[in-house]
Amino acid sequence: MYYKDSSITEYYSLHMTDAEEGTTVTVTSKGQATIPKEFRDKLHIDTPGRVRFVENETGEIVIRPVKRPSEIRGALAAKAEDGEQSATELLREERERDKKKAEEKERRSERDE
Repeated sequence: MYYKDSSITEYYSLHMTDAEEGTTVTVTSKGQATIPKEFRDKLHIDTPGRVRFVENETGEIVIRPVKRPSEIRGALAAKAEDGEQSATELLREERERDKKKAEEKERRSERDE
């Protein structure tokens, strides 16, 4: 959730919770926030790195690390060796699943409006 900071109009606070306790970080006017080290360690987020914000079925925003292409290729190559599909085919299937999920989410969003 975002809360407008009454003392500095260009900054916002992003409330992040972990179990019973919460951590508040500052979001700059450019929309940048620093993810606390304890969360980066817990989520295995590399720095520099990338994260994805995903809204789950209950409306909560989940932060997920984005793997580097080299990590994905390695995992897909290992998976491809176990089966009959190539790493490229597995990646295409994964992208197609992601596309279908995004389309379904868009349809649900349009119905809710």
